[in-house]
Amino acid sequence: MALHFGKRENEPTNNLNSGLNTPRYGASGTSTTNTPNPAETRTTSTAPASSNVPEGGSKLTVGPNIKLKGVEITDCDTLVVEGLVEATMDSRVIQIAQQGAFKGSAEIDIAEIHGVFDGNLTVRQKLVIYATGRVTGKIRYGKVVIEEGGQLSGDIECSVAGAAKSSTTASSGGAKPAMALAA
Repeated sequence: MALHFGKRENEPTNNLNSGLNTPRYGASGTSTTNTPNPAETRTTSTAPASSNVPEGGSKLTVGPNIKLKGVEITDCDTLVVEGLVEATMDSRVIQIAQQGAFKGSAEIDIAEIHGVFDGNLTVRQKLVIYATGRVTGKIRYGKVVIEEGGQLSGDIECSVAGAAKSSTTASSGGAKPAMALAA
């Protein structure tokens, strides 16, 4: 079963002209459109092919060549950045694609960075910086994974309870292990 613009293949399609004689929003009267039976409603989950991103929930994708500036993003479970976003957000997951960039402030559970993040980043659980990723600014994290070639610089602090807290400047590269884990 596949979804096509919110419709399932086995659902009947409505003709464009079928609703012309029905009242508009706010008008009184009865509607002749079919409403689905709640017992027949099915849910499908489309999990991303990558990693440990939670299934379901609300997802906002800012596509390539799209610029989203001066906004506050709320009630978004997953933000996928393929273009440029200048915003503040509080969310569960952020995924920045290789060509994507985020500038601003973010408080999230899980961050997967293939592109660029610049600003204040608080990651409550796990920050993953891939080989093409670059994170700069004031960074707070629970756990961090940096792939060889990934860059992390600025005011950096591990915010796990009981861990020694210190501010450092770091950048990975050279002959280091392919993945580094610090917690």
